[in-house]
Formats: sequence, C-alpha cells, structure tokens
Amino acid sequence: MKKVELLSPAGNMEKLKMVFRYGADAAYLGGKFFNLRALAGNFSNEEIIEAVNYAHSLGKKIYVTLNIIAHNNEIDKVADYAKFLESAGVDAVIVADLGVFKVVRENTNLDINVSTQASNTNWMSVKVWKDMGAKRIILARELSLKEIREIKDKVPDVELEVFVHGAMCMSISGRCLLSNYLTGRDANRGACAQPCRWKYHLVEENRPGEYYPIYEDERGTFIMNSRDLCTIDFLDQILDTGVDSLKIEGRMKGIYYGAMVTKVYREAIDKYYEGKFEYDPKWMDMLNSVSNRKYTKGFFFGNPGPEGQNYDSSSYNKTHDIVAKVIGKSKDNKSILEVRSKVKVGDEIEVIKPKGDPIKMIMPEMIKMRKGQEEGKIEIANPNMIIKVDLDLEEMDILRKKL
Repeated sequence: MKKVELLSPAGNMEKLKMVFRYGADAAYLGGKFFNLRALAGNFSNEEIIEAVNYAHSLGKKIYVTLNIIAHNNEIDKVADYAKFLESAGVDAVIVADLGVFKVVRENTNLDINVSTQASNTNWMSVKVWKDMGAKRIILARELSLKEIREIKDKVPDVELEVFVHGAMCMSISGRCLLSNYLTGRDANRGACAQPCRWKYHLVEENRPGEYYPIYEDERGTFIMNSRDLCTIDFLDQILDTGVDSLKIEGRMKGIYYGAMVTKVYREAIDKYYEGKFEYDPKWMDMLNSVSNRKYTKGFFFGNPGPEGQNYDSSSYNKTHDIVAKVIGKSKDNKSILEVRSKVKVGDEIEVIKPKGDPIKMIMPEMIKMRKGQEEGKIEIANPNMIIKVDLDLEEMDILRKKL
C-alpha cells in the first residue's frame, strides 16, 4: 500500500532540518521571490540548493512555492526562476496563477502542484488542471470528507493534497482584500497584516445600538478570527478518502511547532498503516502544547458554525515553551544546548524526541560556553546562550517546560 505523504512547513533551514528529523516525508518552502510568505525567513538560491541536497540525502522531497497571483511586471521573470529551481533539483513547484503555470510548463519539466489559492472545490476543476499537466492539486480548505472522496473517485489519476493542521484564513482559500485595503499590505503578495485577527465593534445597519451576543460584548468582538485547524482525532477518515498528501500549515511558526506537530501526525499516520489507529488523547495534549488559537475541525464534516470561530480573543494558547535545542556534543560527551527561553538549574523540563513520550527531567548544572570554551557555572541561562549540561541527548532533541 502506498503511504500518504506527510508534508511540513519550512520557513528556513533550521526548521527544515527539524521537521525532517521529526517525521516529515517532504517539506515546502519559499524562495526570495513569488511566494506567499513574504515575512518568513525564506531561502536564497544557494539555500534552496542546500535544502534540496539535504532532503534528497534523506530520501525526502522539497516543494517550492511560486503561488503569487502575478502582475504584468513579474510574469516575465518567472521563467528564469523556474529554470533555476529545475536545475536545483526541486521535486515540484506550487503554483496558483494560470499564467505562472503556463510559463513553468513551457520553460521547464518541473512537476507542478496547484496551490490551494486556486480554490479547487469540485472534481471538474481538478480534472481541468490535471489535463493541463498538473501533477497534484492542493484542495481548497472548504471541502468536506464526502466531497474529497468524490473528487478522488472521479479523478483518480491526479494526486490530491489536503491541509490537516494549522491556521485558517477567514477568506475563501486565502483570497482576501482586507489587508491590502486597510494597511496596503497585500495578502496575495505574501505580506498579510491579518486584520481578521483584530478586535472589532459590530454594527448591524437595521438594528442600531443592538448587538448579537454570540459575537460581541461590551469589549468588542473578534468576529472574523478563525480557530486553527486540527484533524488528529479523525485523521483516519481523511486517510480513508485516498488523498496522497497531508499538509501542515506554518512556515512562519517556530521549530517547536514544526517538530511537535510533525511528530504527532507522523505517529498517527504510522498507526493507521499498522492497522492500529485509535485516537490517543495524548496527541491533543501535545498539540495544545504549541501555539494555537484553539482548534476547529474545519469543513471536513460540513460548514462549521460558531464553534469554528474564536470570538472572544485573537491571542495564542499553549501549555509549554521551548527551553533549548540540542546542537551537539562536547569532547567529554556532554550535551551542548542553544537556549531559547529562560531556564534555571532545578527547573522541571521535558525532552522531546522524534519518537516516544516526553521524558521528564530536572535541569542539571549548567556551564556557559563561548566559542567552544567553558566560561563557568551558571544558575540561570537566558535566550541565545550556549550551555553545556550533563545529559545524554541527541542533536535536535528539544527541551521544553510547562508554563
């Protein structure tokens, strides 16, 4: 049986390496041009080559986003960039715009995955893209399990990809004008200011002075603020539809998010193919530990109601903070850590590895390091410090603590 692909986000090289270690089969990333995450770290041409070589050395894949809706002054530049990506060996490009699609098709032999920005919500549009030469369609988020299954049945000879976790846009497949109109930052150019997350006061024209209590109280409302998508408790039903790739959103999130979410979905997918899938509440505990705006099942069981929105706040929730990442071993076989948040000797911490449950520990004696040399013992380590600890850890293990 062909296994579904687990596709994770990579905003920079560090995030790329983390998601691969924690179980991703492929990663998607943006270059410096033509992608919809202008504020992510993104990859230079040299870094794209490095990313491809690294991924291929592990038997994994790299997809590069070319998913802007191009203007006239950009379309002529697409061909050269696509040719570079082909020469770099990327496994596919992600495209939303018909013009960009045509340029890539005419100038390269790259596989093309059609972006969710193309809003494919029916089998006929999927078939049209397939007939034009698309390798994969990344379906719109506004589809139910039943609709996805029907698309797969009617167009079986094209790959289908669906989002299974991460932030949701309040607009249809991300096609929003609010940011451009209110701030001059274009959502379809990768610079969204996320005005859907702002606080508003709701005024209904025909009932001045009244408010709808589900949405607004005396403090206002976050009426457009969607909860984040989470499908872990019914992932088996998504896999039963026959889709080819499960996508995690979050190129702008940190390494802890990428590692933990990938780890959880990797475990669930593996259980499915072992014939042992049964929702484990610990999966949700781990997903609640990372930054989120509460969770929704999205459109998989039909149009969501008020439970899909987060009307009272746009703030993030999480139960844990990353403390440090293991970056190597010392000559005396102790672990070298890069500190990400304040930690003290004696703090209760947990170690996160690609497989298995979190390992509880007490933060031991810490030695501050600088340029490979010891500077002495410290009681408190602050962000960006390099420290040495007497713990048997592996490179890219993550240390976290409860908030």
